[in-house]
Amino acid sequence: MIPSIPMVDLKGQYQKIKPEVDAAIQQVIDTTAFINGQPVKDFAVELANYLNVSKVVPCGNGTDALQLAFMALGLQPEDEVLVPSHTYVATAEAIALLRLKPIFVDVDPATFTIDVSQLEKLVGPKTKAIVPVHLYGQCADMESILAFAKKHGLKVIEDTAQAIGADYTFSDGTVKKAGTIGDIGCTSFFPSKNLGCFGDGGAMIVNDEDLAEACRLAANHGQTIKYHHDVIGCNSRLDTIQAAVLRVKLKHLDEYNAARQQVAKRYDEAFKDNGYLKVPVREPKSTHVFHQYTLCVEGIDRDALKEKLAEKGVPSMVYYPVPLHFQKAYAQHGNGKGSMPVTEKLSEVVISLPIHTEMEADQQEYIIESVLKSVLELS
Repeated sequence: MIPSIPMVDLKGQYQKIKPEVDAAIQQVIDTTAFINGQPVKDFAVELANYLNVSKVVPCGNGTDALQLAFMALGLQPEDEVLVPSHTYVATAEAIALLRLKPIFVDVDPATFTIDVSQLEKLVGPKTKAIVPVHLYGQCADMESILAFAKKHGLKVIEDTAQAIGADYTFSDGTVKKAGTIGDIGCTSFFPSKNLGCFGDGGAMIVNDEDLAEACRLAANHGQTIKYHHDVIGCNSRLDTIQAAVLRVKLKHLDEYNAARQQVAKRYDEAFKDNGYLKVPVREPKSTHVFHQYTLCVEGIDRDALKEKLAEKGVPSMVYYPVPLHFQKAYAQHGNGKGSMPVTEKLSEVVISLPIHTEMEADQQEYIIESVLKSVLELS
């Protein structure tokens, strides 16, 4: 019998914390403070304390967080923003929605994060910001990115939707959490994230009080006092029930990340000597919290491997099958096929395996066995 294996086991995770979550949700229902209730304020403080940062400004989702960050930083139409092409569309979408211009950058072939060596040739007089994406669960090369940004007077907006809880260590030994290093960190609380709610949610992570206030203004119709609008803003809120869930799950975040790391370690041991599979490379200065466990397939067809695994009841995902500079919506911002060879190659060879906080050893053994058998069948 083919087993039922999820990519992410949200139900199993919920069952372990069900009494806490149910009580938190019931308390919101009892108070009927569904918008801007006390749990929203409490969560913002608790996440700021966890991250050791001055302020966290909650909002409706991770895409909103990026858009609000650009608004708070005062970026104007036609300003250019450097962004990797190997990422989810939301990163570029928030740029384009504000009539900013995304300048796509290839990624590092080892870590899949933005390739710092490519930045100098792409920066110009209209370049105002850079968005390093902490992809799959580890930080980009932030020390080099900060130096580059300082040299050119650029703002740094971290997309840390996949790396909440990861640590980055600077050359002088200073350690900072992902999302707390640049001007603004942006994260998502989509249910499958390492810290996920039961719907949509997001936040901006800020160390500067004036900038935090600008983020709050942008997210709340531009008002400091009700019906008094100082700037043009929008409406983006983390609702109280989601905040209540996140307060419970934040207490378990380090435990969740450690569980993911153990799953990744077992995968590494199983695949490290297989000539057809390349295990994830760790950025030397960053811990990895494995939002995804992503292999590169070499010498066999990735899509055929995906089909073989599906036949055995093992789900897999491809993040991301079409580079952003190939997307129809962003064609005007790209330079066509061959302009970003690493990103283009990754779109053909990456495959992500199930990884989550409730992964049982026997379930993972079946996944590993299925991968190795499928590779053998295709080789």
